[in-house]
Amino acid sequence: MMNSLQSFSKLFGRSNGVILGMVHVQALPGTPRHCLSMPDIIKKACQEAAGYQSAGVDGIMLENMHDIPYLHSHAMGPEVTAAMTAIASQVRRICPTIPCGMQVLTAQKEALAVAMATGLDFIRAEGFVFSHIGDEGLINSCAGELLRYRRNISAKNIKIFTDIKKKHSSHAITADVSIEETAEAAEFFGSDGVIVTGTATGQPAKVEDLQDVQGAVNIPVLIGSGVNTDNVDRYLGASALIVGSHFKHGGQWLNDVDFGKVDDFMTKVNTFRQSGNSVSR
Repeated sequence: MMNSLQSFSKLFGRSNGVILGMVHVQALPGTPRHCLSMPDIIKKACQEAAGYQSAGVDGIMLENMHDIPYLHSHAMGPEVTAAMTAIASQVRRICPTIPCGMQVLTAQKEALAVAMATGLDFIRAEGFVFSHIGDEGLINSCAGELLRYRRNISAKNIKIFTDIKKKHSSHAITADVSIEETAEAAEFFGSDGVIVTGTATGQPAKVEDLQDVQGAVNIPVLIGSGVNTDNVDRYLGASALIVGSHFKHGGQWLNDVDFGKVDDFMTKVNTFRQSGNSVSR
C-alpha cells in the first residue's frame, strides 16, 4: 500500500513543485452576484481549464470563489452542489487526463460528492482539524465526518488536501497550537496533504512555515496562496503550489485569467525543473 507521498507522486507525476491552476467559477444561481446563465458559466470554466492545460500546468482546481458572501454548508442550497457538478462534469470531459480538484466554500462533503460524481481526483477542505473563526463564522473540525462520508460513498480514491491555520481567519482560539502541531494533527486524522497559506488571498506564505511543516509531517505539503513569478523559486520544494490571483489580469482573483502570465510562469518553472533547482524532500 502506497503512503501519501507516493500516492501524490503517482497522481501528479512528480513529488514536488506541482503547479495547480485555479478556475474561479463565476457566481452560481442563488448567490448575490449571480448574473450569467449556466451555459455561460460552464463555457467560461471550460475555456479556462483548457487554457491551463495547454499552458502545461500539472493540475486544475475548481472553486466557487465568486459566491460571496459564503455560507456554512448547512445553510447552502442544493443548487450550488448541482451547479458545481454540471461544471465539473464538462471540465472533466474536455480535460480527461489532467488531475482536477474541487473546492466548495465552505462545504467539504458537497465538494467530495461533486468530485466522486464527476471523476475528479482531489478536494481542498478547510477546518479539517481544530476550530477557527472565518468570514462565515465559526468553522469546526470536519475530519471525522468527512472521512466517514468518503468511505460511505466509496470515494477513497479522492484525495483530501486540508488547510491548516487557514487564510482569512482568526486563530486566536488555537493560539497555543503551533502550525507544526496543527499539521501533525491533520496527518494523524488522515489528511492526504496539508496546505500552508499567507494571511489572505494573494498573500505569500512564510517560507519558514513551509519548512517547519515539512519537518513535522510525512505527507505532502502544499502552498495555497501568494505564489508568483518573482517568488516561485522559494516554494518549488513544496509538494504543490496552488496559483490563482497571480494568473489573473492585474493580479486580482476576480479578473479573467491572463494566459500570457501563465505561460511566463510555467516557462520559469520549467527552467528551474530542467536545471535541477526544484529539490525533492
